[in-house]
Amino acid sequence: MRIIHTSDWHIGVAALVALGCVGLTACSAATPAADPTTRAPSSTEAAAPSTTGTTTGPPAPPATASVPSGIGIGPGTQAVYVVEPQPAPGSCHYGAEGGDPLPDPHCTPGAVNPQVTQADIGSTICLSGWTATVRPPESVTGPEKAGSALAYGYTGPFSTGEYDHLIPLELGGDPNDSANLWVEPNEDPAATSTHNAKDDLEGRLRDLVCAGSLTLADAQAAIATDWVAAARRYGS
Repeated sequence: MRIIHTSDWHIGVAALVALGCVGLTACSAATPAADPTTRAPSSTEAAAPSTTGTTTGPPAPPATASVPSGIGIGPGTQAVYVVEPQPAPGSCHYGAEGGDPLPDPHCTPGAVNPQVTQADIGSTICLSGWTATVRPPESVTGPEKAGSALAYGYTGPFSTGEYDHLIPLELGGDPNDSANLWVEPNEDPAATSTHNAKDDLEGRLRDLVCAGSLTLADAQAAIATDWVAAARRYGS
C-alpha cells in the first residue's frame, strides 16, 4: 500500500480544481470580486422614477398672507358644499351695541377663505360678480340657518333675519364655515327684508380695500371684532 503524503494530497486537489474550471463558464478564480461598497440596482429600483423635487398629493391652497388674531381659517371655496353642523341649541348669545346686534365671539369669531389673499384681490373680491361663484346654494344654507337660529335662540322671522357671513364674501370670508355664519336679526323693527346696516359697511370696506386705502387683513379684523364700531370708524 502506497502512503500518500500531505503535500501530494494538496497537489491533487489543486489539479482537480483546475480541471473543473476548464468545463465551467465562470470560476471564482476568473471572476473579479465584487466591490462591497457598490451594487447594481434591482429591477424594481431601476424602474422607479426619481422623486427628487416632486411632491405627492394635491397642491395646498395658497396661504392667507395675514390672518387677524382670533379669526379662523376655513376650508375655503368648495366644488360641492354640504350642510355643516351648527353650535348646540341655546349655546350662543347675541351681544348688542347701540341697538345693533353682535354675534357671540365664541360661536362666530369669523373665518377667512384661504384662497383669497391680499395679492390676488384683483382676481377675486375686486372682480365684479366673483362672490356669486363661491356662494353656497340655498339648499345648503337653508338648513344651516335653521340650525344657527336654534343655537342663538332666534325667534324672529327668517324673512328679515339674515344668515350672515360675519366676514363677508366680498372681504374674503369663508363661504360655509359655521364659525363665519350667524342669523343676524335686523336692527330695524319695521324691516321687510334682510338688508341691514352691516350690509352697507361690507360694501364700504370692500371699496376701501380695492382702492388700496385699507389692507384686506385690517378690513377683516375690523368687521369681525365689532362691526358696529367699524361702521362708525369707516363712515358707513
